[in-house]
Amino acid sequence: MGSLVHLQTWEEKAGWARAQRDASLAKVEPKLDGVPDAHNMPLSSQDLPKAVLTPREIEITEQYTITKLLGLLRDRKIKVEEVTRAFLRRAALAQAVTNCLTELLWDEAIERARHLDSLPEPRGALFGLPISTKEHHGMVGGMGKTKSVVTTSASFVAWHGGSNLLYDTFWDQGCVFFARTTQPQTIMHLETESNVYGRTVNPYNRELTSGGSSGGESALIGMRGSILGVGGDIGGSIRCPAAHVGIYGFKPSIKRVGTTGFRTPGAGKETISGCPGPMTVDRDGLELFMKVALSAKPWRVEPSLTVKEWTPYQFARPPKVAVQWWDGVVRPHPPMTRALREVAAACREAGMEVVDWDCEGLDHEKGWDILSALYWPDGGEEVLGLIKESGEPILPLTKFIIHEQPTVKELTQHELWQLCVKRDEYRARYAQAWSKTGNGGNREVDVILCPPSFGAAIPHGQSRYWGYTAHWNLLDYPAAVFPVTKVDPALDVKDLSYVPKNSQDKFVYDMYSPERFRNAPVSLQVVGRRQEDEKVLAALVEIERAMGRA
Repeated sequence: MGSLVHLQTWEEKAGWARAQRDASLAKVEPKLDGVPDAHNMPLSSQDLPKAVLTPREIEITEQYTITKLLGLLRDRKIKVEEVTRAFLRRAALAQAVTNCLTELLWDEAIERARHLDSLPEPRGALFGLPISTKEHHGMVGGMGKTKSVVTTSASFVAWHGGSNLLYDTFWDQGCVFFARTTQPQTIMHLETESNVYGRTVNPYNRELTSGGSSGGESALIGMRGSILGVGGDIGGSIRCPAAHVGIYGFKPSIKRVGTTGFRTPGAGKETISGCPGPMTVDRDGLELFMKVALSAKPWRVEPSLTVKEWTPYQFARPPKVAVQWWDGVVRPHPPMTRALREVAAACREAGMEVVDWDCEGLDHEKGWDILSALYWPDGGEEVLGLIKESGEPILPLTKFIIHEQPTVKELTQHELWQLCVKRDEYRARYAQAWSKTGNGGNREVDVILCPPSFGAAIPHGQSRYWGYTAHWNLLDYPAAVFPVTKVDPALDVKDLSYVPKNSQDKFVYDMYSPERFRNAPVSLQVVGRRQEDEKVLAALVEIERAMGRA
């Protein structure tokens, strides 16, 4: 396949990366049989595993929660190698139908699995658990000690990179890294598309996006080609894709989880920061991820991190939940409003106090103007320079987030200071509004229940409204996404009398028709105050219990 160093054009470099990926997929044994060709691919990929995989592979990849699978692995009731091979083959199937992988780590994962099986005793909280990873984070842990990994990074043709602290921690706790997943150009779209790997599609409906920027992870996990993966979030990049495929995702407060070794544009920028977090098929995976990530005391290596171990939160009485029915800018589609109604009713029935979160006076649109400028204080010069360096085309959603946002420009030092003051003033105003919910003898709101998007997964190229996730990045509030229902045209009828409030609202309103989104997953989001990460996950437990889930 030649060396990346000697390639000249962006097409050659992108072709090299795809050839590397294809070579890794060619190692799958036994070969996948029964996968439809591109022209005959069904709209939904959910039924394909049963037609392609063995009954034992279906059992391993579908029948166990993360906790149950870890128990079987620790008790040596199932071999790590057997589990690893099952997920490798299912990940290869997910790639065939959604285009979600940048690399299948076939040889490395099997070597690791055999090593773990050879140990006299299981070691580590993640012993034998296959974990998938978002590509720009680099690669491992221990794998970086045994293999030189050279790949494109952050979906820029111009970049490649190496290892990181978080993955080293997971490796030391016994996991098996087995797949690396796609993300968009610049890592700053709510859809996953790049000039390197192309477009990743939704496993429930290939005409819809799997979200972004961790859309490769969501597509893979949505096909159960993985049951625990690592995403990253600076504007919704964990929560949006998790919501679009009906899985769980969690954005921690920044500076809880280490990022040493990650490669992203704007390194050193402190205007707004992203953070890694879990994407998983079940709720317990969220807390497991956080517990293991913080058990290594990463602040001893990365001193900017908050010195705070993971301490599970317990409610002394049912939580008080505020429902944000809309954000004052864009009305959610009918399936999202129905999900809010159903979950709010379940919470009331379970004895929780449920109130409305009226955020119209808090001006979320102003929050977006501040946030979009915080993303690009250099006017996008670095990322646009990387795109220019390789000669690759700038994609439409890259133009949208940089060129089409009115507040994005290259700032002077004084303008940057003033912008950060506006950020802090906005954060203070929001915090004060939250605190006021406890005035007059009332209980303060514990969490906000809200949409993670205006609707279900979005048609390709139309992910142009970030407000339902990105606002919480501006505030640095932790937030978890969880599945609720699916779009049902009989229940989710379009309101033809509705008059949109603004151009963004009209864009979103015009997008909706019930049939277009039939059976697409619909999820909700639980948001807490800054650094109350443990409380958010505890509230999620209470809310899901109210919904009748264990």
